[in-house]
Amino acid sequence: MFISDVLCTKGVDVHSVGPDVTTDHAVRQLVRYNIGSLVVFGSDGRRRRMLGIVTERDILRAQANRRKPLERLLVREVMSVEVVCTTVDKPLTDAMRLMTEHRIRHLPVVDDNGELFGIVSIGDIVKAQHDELVAENHFMRTYIRG
Repeated sequence: MFISDVLCTKGVDVHSVGPDVTTDHAVRQLVRYNIGSLVVFGSDGRRRRMLGIVTERDILRAQANRRKPLERLLVREVMSVEVVCTTVDKPLTDAMRLMTEHRIRHLPVVDDNGELFGIVSIGDIVKAQHDELVAENHFMRTYIRG
């Protein structure tokens, strides 16, 4: 099973914010869409580009350090700028390895030009593997029964 299979099932919608919005705004987006991360986009004048990713953990860490109230803390101050990505042609095992090695729960998917194509979460991967095992189990039982 590949990343493309997961995206075919879940879709390629990606929620995003700009770097200069408050973390309060980001939290409201996370809650509104029931998601755990937002891709941070900026513009270099000609096109939008991915600057980073902000997750629930990033915001919680900032609050644990008692930096500022959410209304005054900007996304650019807490986002992760070294974003680990994958491509649609990679197997799920590769995505799982990346997530485990980097201790991340959300993995942006980029195309051959580095443009954002979608995003997968650890939950998406677990669900895909579960569904694959259930189908495999069903086929094996059917085969055994004759």
